[in-house]
Amino acid sequence: MAREIPVVDGVEHRYVEANGIRIHVAEAGSAAAPAIVCLHGWPQHWYLWREVIGPLAETHRVICPDLRGLGWTDAPPGGYDKESLATDLLALLDTLELDRVSLIGHDWGGYACFLACLRQPERFERYLGLNIAPPFARRSPETFAATWRFGYQVLLASPLGAGAAARLGSPQGKERFRRRGSSPFGDAELETFFGQFREPERARATVQYYRSFLLRDLPAVAAGRYARARLEVPTRILFGTDDPVVTPSMLTVDGRQVADYAVELVPGVGHFIADERPDLVVARAQAWLGK
Repeated sequence: MAREIPVVDGVEHRYVEANGIRIHVAEAGSAAAPAIVCLHGWPQHWYLWREVIGPLAETHRVICPDLRGLGWTDAPPGGYDKESLATDLLALLDTLELDRVSLIGHDWGGYACFLACLRQPERFERYLGLNIAPPFARRSPETFAATWRFGYQVLLASPLGAGAAARLGSPQGKERFRRRGSSPFGDAELETFFGQFREPERARATVQYYRSFLLRDLPAVAAGRYARARLEVPTRILFGTDDPVVTPSMLTVDGRQVADYAVELVPGVGHFIADERPDLVVARAQAWLGK
């Protein structure tokens, strides 16, 4: 049986073709209003923005696509390196005939937003990143000392990764995630997000997300691919300091590489900041992206 798309008042759903895949898009607000595109990360989908969409849709057209392999978007065998996710985003803008938008991005979606902003800055008005580090952040001893935090990615990228992802959709897997203390989700949210991994193609997509990061994306960063990049899109980072993976030290950038960049640290909030503090995300989005 196909999974049902959760209901959020005022949100409509459709599928569009972009970059060779069928992308599920959740939308709200007037088509004539300025557009904000919101990109989620793993292990979520468009429903991450459930508490954010309504307030932003009062003044904006809010567009929340599912990344490839997640939610209700196609899960092809490849294309999970983060430059490909940026290509998906830019192709989606073309399909929707949007010349210029604002962005909100979290986790892998946030990383893809950075890459799209570097590649085609003229397409983006402003960017609000949530608990994600830029690909050109300064590397420091403190940053390298925190790499142990990425250990879980090795399991997810391994031949055992699909099975591990599938088990997240089981009652035991969801309870284990809850006991880690990093979950702001109730039972319904856990099922909505982790239930997708009972589908083999989405469990395999999880492997590709992390395998591509460890074998392609991270080596490219280490080799200096973005060492001379300059972020022209005005950017703000809203960062929950209880994030178990990303640390504030990973957000420091060379001022010569950014036109307008600032970080706000939020104590007592973890990685899933839009789930834990949607009120704060809405307030900062309205202040930064315009009411």
